[in-house]
Amino acid sequence: MTTPKAYAFLLIPGYSQLGFACALEALSLANLHPSGQVFYTWRLIGESGDPVPAYNGVTAAVEAALPDLDRHETLVVCAGHGAGENSTKPILNWIRREVRKGMDFGALSSGTYTLALAGLLSGKRVTTHWEYRDALTELLPDVIIQNSLYSVDGRIFTTAGGAASMDMMLHRIRDDYGTDLATWVADQMVYTDPRGPTHGQRLSRRTRPDLAHGKLGVALQIMENNLEDPLRPDEIAQAVAISTRQLERLFAKHLGVSPKRHYLHLRLEKARGLLRQTALTVTDICVACGFRSLSHFSKSYRGAFGLSPGQEKRGTRDIWQDHR
Repeated sequence: MTTPKAYAFLLIPGYSQLGFACALEALSLANLHPSGQVFYTWRLIGESGDPVPAYNGVTAAVEAALPDLDRHETLVVCAGHGAGENSTKPILNWIRREVRKGMDFGALSSGTYTLALAGLLSGKRVTTHWEYRDALTELLPDVIIQNSLYSVDGRIFTTAGGAASMDMMLHRIRDDYGTDLATWVADQMVYTDPRGPTHGQRLSRRTRPDLAHGKLGVALQIMENNLEDPLRPDEIAQAVAISTRQLERLFAKHLGVSPKRHYLHLRLEKARGLLRQTALTVTDICVACGFRSLSHFSKSYRGAFGLSPGQEKRGTRDIWQDHR
C-alpha cells in the first residue's frame, strides 16, 4: 500500500477558519474512500504550542510548536486578519529553514503575505485573497499577483482562501492519486462543479451580466487596470469605441453614477485598502491611487469615508511590520 502523503498546517493567529477547514476536510474525506486506503496524514502546528485562535475567535489545538519537518511533508501556512503582525520573526525563520529541505509549501488566504515576508516568493506567480491584492502588489512588485482562485508555481501553491482552498486541495488530490479519487471527494462535499485556477475570485460582477460584458464591462476593466494613472472619460470612451456621451449614459443606466464618480470610488477603495494593510506613507498611497495632490486626496477621502487618510492610518493596526 502506498505511504500516505503528509501535510503540516501552520496556524497563524487570525487565520481563516473557513479556508483551513475546506483544505483539511478534503484530505479527511479522501481517507473515507471505500478502498480503505489512508491517503493522507496531517498535523497542526503553532508558534508556541498553545491553541491558536482564528479571526472569529474559535481556537484550534495544535500538536507541536514549530517542530522539525520531514522533507516529504507539505507545509501549508494558514493566515487571515493580522497576517503581518502575527507572522513573527520565529515563525518566518522557521519557515525559511524548513522549506530549504525541498518540500512543497503553500499558503491559504493572506498566508501568501507570510511567505512573502519570509522572502520566498520573489519572481513567483501567486494568489491571495482579493482584499489583500493591492497591498501585496504595492509592497512586493517582484511578486506576480494573479487574480485567480489558486496558483501553482513549481513547488509553491497559494490560494485565495475560503472555498478556494477546497478547489486547490481537489487539484492536489487529483495530481496525487488521479481524477477518480478527486471526483469522489468532491461528491462527498456535495461540490458538484469544482473550479479551476483561472476562475475569477469575485462573484459580484458575474452576477450582473450588464456589468460583465459589452462596452461597459470593457470600460470598467480599463478603469481597474489604470488606477495609478487614471484616464479621462473621453480617453476611456475612445478605447471602447463609443462617444463620451454614450459612456456617461451606460454608467448612469447600470450604475447610477457618472464614469468620473465611479472611477474616483475605485481609487479611494484601493487607497483605503493600502492605508489599512500596509506601512506605506499617505503620500505614497496618494501617488499610487492617481491623486495629483495630498489636499485633493484628503478632501476626496474624507468625503467618501468621513475621516482623513491620516486618521484612517492612525486608527488601523499596521499588519505589515518589518520582520526581516
